[in-house]
Amino acid sequence: MTQYSQEFKDNITQQMLPSVSKLVRQLYNETGVSEQTLFKWKRATKASGMATPSGSGTSETWSSEDKFLIVLETARMNQAELAEYCREKGLYNEQIESWKDACISANGNVAQESRQLRKDLNDTRKQMNQINRELKRKEAALAETAALLVLRKKAQAVWREPEDE
Repeated sequence: MTQYSQEFKDNITQQMLPSVSKLVRQLYNETGVSEQTLFKWKRATKASGMATPSGSGTSETWSSEDKFLIVLETARMNQAELAEYCREKGLYNEQIESWKDACISANGNVAQESRQLRKDLNDTRKQMNQINRELKRKEAALAETAALLVLRKKAQAVWREPEDE
């Protein structure tokens, strides 16, 4: 098993991050480091809280998790640091702001949606109870009608009355 220096790992990991965004396959071809090792380094970088978008797609195709991590990375930066970060990563300040707004509003409607779902559930239960009561009433009426028909046939048989047609 080959030991790589931390500086080498950091250099390779930086190449996987936005602005360069090299693919693991490409880095494997360039460095000879196995793809499995490269993916392991990428997972470790992501676990440390840095955004490591997969693929070379545009920033709008990145996962929500990666966008959230970028918002976290930039949260305490002043305008100059943010501008430098954006240049380094190939992003726009407006993108990060819109991702931040999305993160902030992500849980904003949860309570309201929960209340609405409970209300809808209660309405559905009431409707089901009403339908069940109506079904029981109709079943009772049907049973009563069937009993009357049976009694009528028995009475006709006892008194030998001709059946109605």
